[in-house]
Amino acid sequence: MYIWAYMETLSRYSVEVFACEVNPSCLSISKDANSAKSTPQHSMSITSKRLQEERKAMDIGSYPTPAVKNIASHYDVPEGVDIRGRYDAGFAKILTKDALKFVADLQRKFRNHIKYALECRREAKRRYNEGGIPGFDPATRYIREQEWVCAPVPPAVADRKVEITGPVERKMIINALNSGAKVFMADFEDALSPSWENLIRGQVNLKDAVDGTISFHDKVRNRVYKLNDQTAKLFVRPRGWHLPEAHILIDGEPATGCLVDFGLYFYHNHSAFRRTQGAGFGPFFYLPKMEHSREAKIWNSVFEKAEKVAGIERGSIRATVLIETLPAVFQMDEILYELKEHSVGLNCGRWDYIFSYVKTFQAHPDRLLPDRVLVGMTQHFMKSYSDLLIRTCHRRGVHAMGGMAAQIPIKDDPVANEAAVELVRKDKLREAKAGHDGTWAAHPGLIPTCLEVFNNNMGNAPNQIKTMKREDAAKITEQDLLQVPRGGRSMEGLRLNTRVGIQYVAAWLSGTGSVPLYNLMEDAATAEISRVQNWQWLKYGVELNGDGLGVKVNRQLFARVVEEEMARIEKEVGTERFKRGMYKEARNIFTRQCTSPTLDDFLTLDAYNYIVLHHPTETSKL
Repeated sequence: MYIWAYMETLSRYSVEVFACEVNPSCLSISKDANSAKSTPQHSMSITSKRLQEERKAMDIGSYPTPAVKNIASHYDVPEGVDIRGRYDAGFAKILTKDALKFVADLQRKFRNHIKYALECRREAKRRYNEGGIPGFDPATRYIREQEWVCAPVPPAVADRKVEITGPVERKMIINALNSGAKVFMADFEDALSPSWENLIRGQVNLKDAVDGTISFHDKVRNRVYKLNDQTAKLFVRPRGWHLPEAHILIDGEPATGCLVDFGLYFYHNHSAFRRTQGAGFGPFFYLPKMEHSREAKIWNSVFEKAEKVAGIERGSIRATVLIETLPAVFQMDEILYELKEHSVGLNCGRWDYIFSYVKTFQAHPDRLLPDRVLVGMTQHFMKSYSDLLIRTCHRRGVHAMGGMAAQIPIKDDPVANEAAVELVRKDKLREAKAGHDGTWAAHPGLIPTCLEVFNNNMGNAPNQIKTMKREDAAKITEQDLLQVPRGGRSMEGLRLNTRVGIQYVAAWLSGTGSVPLYNLMEDAATAEISRVQNWQWLKYGVELNGDGLGVKVNRQLFARVVEEEMARIEKEVGTERFKRGMYKEARNIFTRQCTSPTLDDFLTLDAYNYIVLHHPTETSKL
């Protein structure tokens, strides 16, 4: 079978994929949809014509062709569903015929709505690129001005003072649930490299966690990890609307990634979760990357259909929406309104929000960002965003969650560690005093500090919904939310962006989506800031005035920085690890994205082509 163009609604770097018969020498591409037969039981690889050409041109080499091997077992799938990922008996317990039918039904019912929403994103992007700016929608003024509230917050998640986040890896899930945080957000999105193995093994891990049977034997430490009696409440973040799942085809096209993540998790866990964690409510979710309330409306319809199929009460499923795109900050009331029965609040996804600011204003040379380390919550546009989010959520009766503390403990330097902890303490104190009901931490070591700050400021109250209305934030204007951040741009900023971006992409290509770098936990959001900021500085030839150098950024300077930072990376990680890793491939991807004439919407859409495998050879079992 020939698969062409994952929904033209994505971008010019949609997942243009083809499936080639098992013969490793078969590398030609035919655009005749009938020219290749579907062979779901064979070992198959997947790539794109553009990717092959670029690899050859950049001399980055090709990936090893999996050994030819017939796979005796295959998944039992409903009509119209084709699974091209590796067969595994453990995975088959997740990829059951009924679970896949549930996912396929969601895809068929909502795919046209999703395509329309993504088309609207493209149209908004066109307006911004022609000089427009986002703002409050006059057509929905009545929603913003009317007095209404969301459904009451379920008692099981009334207290969310500290939440920890991380990928759906087995050991991570156990440690996070045992961490002392109030909530663990298990992530299929920015903290996960979405390989077939990671995604489906993550579903296995979450099912075991909900069932209470999850354990992990660390052979290196000879230690067995199990759940404590008291654990954090589990939220799950599926991928955004724009990301495909190329290993599962529904009616001949790749499934929508978030519907796969949501559908498989909900189908297998809703009953046990409501009984053991939700006190009759749940499951609970985080929803990423929205740009408009029409996207929240789709999610609300997905939840309603899932509840109906499961035979549970309407409003059982609850979700927090991350406000992490600039257009969405003008739609917060509308997003809550669409999810009224299913909402438990909004979250300041501040790293993606900074990324979105650059992406939204990519054609506006008067809106250039300073070094990313200078774009903090004290910048006027960021403070305005946080204050308006608190006011909006509390007016509607739901949680206003703060942003991520990305610091990680510095074990070999007590002085530097205390300084990092003090930065976290000040940031969380600002959030608590502003009225946030809780915050995020990237590492268990930060939880006591975050919890102490919120407990000291909130006492025994589980949240501040009724006590911190923030009516003063009603005066925040479009201009407040769009004010250009102040600060200088430096050579060190360019170097840090490049160094972090390349190392993150290298880890992502190798299967790791959450990476500790320079005492911070980096994920796709921070890598995106690095990428788009480099792109913006290159496009407009900005002057690096932050360190007094006064040089302008151009392709020659950037090329030199890339090579020097590659040398530094090799020195830092060691030559052997550098050779084994995918640093050169990452350099080429990151460099191409930074120097492209047009800005790609997402780094991960392009990089996804590198990690998709159709029926690779069997590896170790669960």
